[in-house]
Amino acid sequence: MIIVDELKNRALILNSRPDGYPDESNFKLIEIDIPELNPGEFIVKILWLSVDPYMRGRMSDKKSYAPSVEIGDVMVGGAVGKIISSRNTEFEVGDLVEGRFGWQEYAISNGMNARKLTINESDISKALGALGMPGLTAYFGLFSLGRPIPNDTVVISAASGAVGAVVGQLAKLSGCKVVGIVGSDPKAMYIKNELNFDYVINYKKEDVCKRLLEICPNGIDIYFDNVGGEILEAVLENLAFRARIVVCGQIAQYNLANDEVAHGITNFRNILTNQATVEGFIVSRFASDFPQAYSFLERLYTDGKLKTKEDIIINLENTPEALLRVLTGKNFGKQIVQIV
Repeated sequence: MIIVDELKNRALILNSRPDGYPDESNFKLIEIDIPELNPGEFIVKILWLSVDPYMRGRMSDKKSYAPSVEIGDVMVGGAVGKIISSRNTEFEVGDLVEGRFGWQEYAISNGMNARKLTINESDISKALGALGMPGLTAYFGLFSLGRPIPNDTVVISAASGAVGAVVGQLAKLSGCKVVGIVGSDPKAMYIKNELNFDYVINYKKEDVCKRLLEICPNGIDIYFDNVGGEILEAVLENLAFRARIVVCGQIAQYNLANDEVAHGITNFRNILTNQATVEGFIVSRFASDFPQAYSFLERLYTDGKLKTKEDIIINLENTPEALLRVLTGKNFGKQIVQIV
């Protein structure tokens, strides 16, 4: 039995706001006492941390869809773990849970915004990827905004990432032709050979606009945008009539220094002439429908129809390195940190 009074919690707090790409100086590792539980609370021993592009935005003090992390606060983020002590009648010791527990080794929760996991403990890291927020983002972005029909041409940027890889697999299961845009040959081979994308473009080696014109002769019906910038510009050159552009992320702009100007789109006329729609979304808007999406994704995974790939970093103190890997595209698959 774990004696909570003898535990110390280690956490990474935001130490300063970055100008451009973050580095280790923007974070500080601290050790803090674990307070006594109040009625209704429980303690989670964190096993895996999620590392996602949105975290860069939370480090900024600019207005956004969610509050900024304040200097001195534990860095925000999803995590999965096991309950080691509980005063909550709905969450018992030994339960596996997922929630917004932050960058730390232990977390106290009252159960709000935490969910029990029914998957095997050996698979719980997947609750941070294909069976978690990235999977939900892919599901709702594709089906609710993209609205695919068989034979649609679907193009996905950052296609080997946690969201893009799920989008591509769901689109294939929907009978679509799927084109993935990635930044390395290993990533290209993965989505082509393992995930069965129809076509792959390595934007670091190929002319994206030219290749899209070649492999999408009837235009692009759905573009799932994770990066923005020049790749979005290339896609706009080859839209199909009534195309749907799903704006999920703009990682090309996340790490601009304060004196840098974002890449502007110059060919919005193509949206007008093709009567296309452009819609951005934050997955939390679909929260009421999360249970059915979780069930759908878990069923696909259990049936072997949804594949996942994880990029694992070990130890809490290396989480800033993991974030930088995500923001520079060096990660290969869903970036997670194992707390050992």
